[in-house]
Amino acid sequence: MIQKRELIEKDHSRLSILQQCILLGVCRSGLYYSPKTTLKPDELSIKECIDKQFTKMPYYGIRRMTMHLKNEGFLVNEKRVRRYYSDLCICAIYPKPKGTLRNREHEIFPYLLRNLPIERKNQVWSTDITYIPMEKGYMYLCAIIDWHSRYILSWGISNTHDSEFCQELLNEAITKYGVPEIFNTDQGSEFTAKGFVDILKKHGIQISMDGKGRALDNIFIERFWRSVKYEYLYLVRPTTGVELYAGLADYFQKYNEERLHHALDFKTPRQIYMAA
Repeated sequence: MIQKRELIEKDHSRLSILQQCILLGVCRSGLYYSPKTTLKPDELSIKECIDKQFTKMPYYGIRRMTMHLKNEGFLVNEKRVRRYYSDLCICAIYPKPKGTLRNREHEIFPYLLRNLPIERKNQVWSTDITYIPMEKGYMYLCAIIDWHSRYILSWGISNTHDSEFCQELLNEAITKYGVPEIFNTDQGSEFTAKGFVDILKKHGIQISMDGKGRALDNIFIERFWRSVKYEYLYLVRPTTGVELYAGLADYFQKYNEERLHHALDFKTPRQIYMAA
């Protein structure tokens, strides 16, 4: 995560970079990655437009999104929009004859939450990754949410959407808040990776995964992405990673402790989680 990576001193007199990474619990490969800056002039604008429209209408597939972009004045074709969908890790939620191809070496688990009453905290947690357009390049935001209280248990930003990043957040949430009964994700390779699944199995957590093409199986985190984008990201438009991290930290604090939720009888997620 960015906050920890900034603590690495490449010219430290006593500790090597590897030793510092081990002590801080960060992946060394992430230190040498920099966001893409050789983007086409209109690429970030197009991706931001896609992100906004998809957040509003997640059932938009390639064809409809292409027409929407053309109506907004962008010169794009379906091939380009399909590539951007892949970059943004998004997929229209309607059922398709042939769903997203997954890594066949990764184990897939059934969806356990259909018609399940959510009655207590730590009964169900879930996670997801969303794309954040920046002035130069883009970042990824990952968060873990408790379904009963809507409380955000852990979160982080990264310039890659690899599984190690997600595993850090999972370990952080378990350390702070204990072990959930069920953990739900989509079938993305970050969450089906052996390292991520092994953490869940080690703690005896039941694993649930969305069906292919069914983003609404993970509805609470999807609703949260809409909130954070419309209430912070689209209004403030942070330009650097440091500014983004500081702004999100402030937003998550307000979301957990100050923002009243209609579905929680106008209580905050923290009130519901701590009371339970």
